[in-house]
Amino acid sequence: MKRLLDIEFHKFRYSKSSIVLTIIYLVIVVLMTLSGMIRIDINGFNGSFSDLGIFNFPLVWHISTYFTSFLKIFIAIVLVSLTANEYSNRTIKQNLIDGLSKKELILSKLYLALSLAILTTVVVFIASLILGLIYSDFDEPSIIFSQMGYLGAFFLAHLVFFCFCLFAGILVKRSAFALGFVFVWYIFEGILNLLAKGVDTFYDTHIYEWLTHILPLNAMSNLIKQPFTKIDLVESALNQITVEGMDFGYDIEWIDVASVCIWSTLFIYFSYALLKKRDL
Repeated sequence: MKRLLDIEFHKFRYSKSSIVLTIIYLVIVVLMTLSGMIRIDINGFNGSFSDLGIFNFPLVWHISTYFTSFLKIFIAIVLVSLTANEYSNRTIKQNLIDGLSKKELILSKLYLALSLAILTTVVVFIASLILGLIYSDFDEPSIIFSQMGYLGAFFLAHLVFFCFCLFAGILVKRSAFALGFVFVWYIFEGILNLLAKGVDTFYDTHIYEWLTHILPLNAMSNLIKQPFTKIDLVESALNQITVEGMDFGYDIEWIDVASVCIWSTLFIYFSYALLKKRDL
């Protein structure tokens, strides 16, 4: 495993675009840790973001993982470019000549995806912990380390997305086209969602509900649900109105966990199957 990871990180070190994108990701995460000092004036509320209580433990785990999850595209581009560039630079063929099997090639990519998912999770954990220790009104360990399941969901969401991007890079062989494929799939799932909502409206089925758990990007997004209604200012406003059928669920559902685990496995298997069939 160490040998395969060394090969992948050697490629990473000599990829300027990958280093730049990683730095951008880290800079944005650091800026998020400074966001508590930003002052806002909304509906009579005048104060900083930290005064809203969004950095209180354990809410900070939910808030930080939800917003930081939108940044995974930067790391995904790194993975896609490293994978697709191996075709144009013919390093895949050279790796095979040097003695790596196709199975080891896929394993090296899987280890890289796992490593990137772990590293991003660790970065968000450290940033969230710092935010909470600085701004939170609570310092009891039982409160600080509660609801950390969101970090697990964050890791799984990144892993399935990275595996999907890895599959796209191997399928299409060009980084720009691979990212285009991911974007087209995103639109495809969105269209299916709209059609499913229409069917549910007319025939009272539950197709849309199932699609949110079954399709890979849907399940990935559904792992960490919106945290806005947990914020004190929003919650107090919602308590003043009554909306029929209003039900905000924040739990991480087992079906989404199972779905992303299955899809991650399938993407790696399909990647290996493609690589095994091709004459490199």
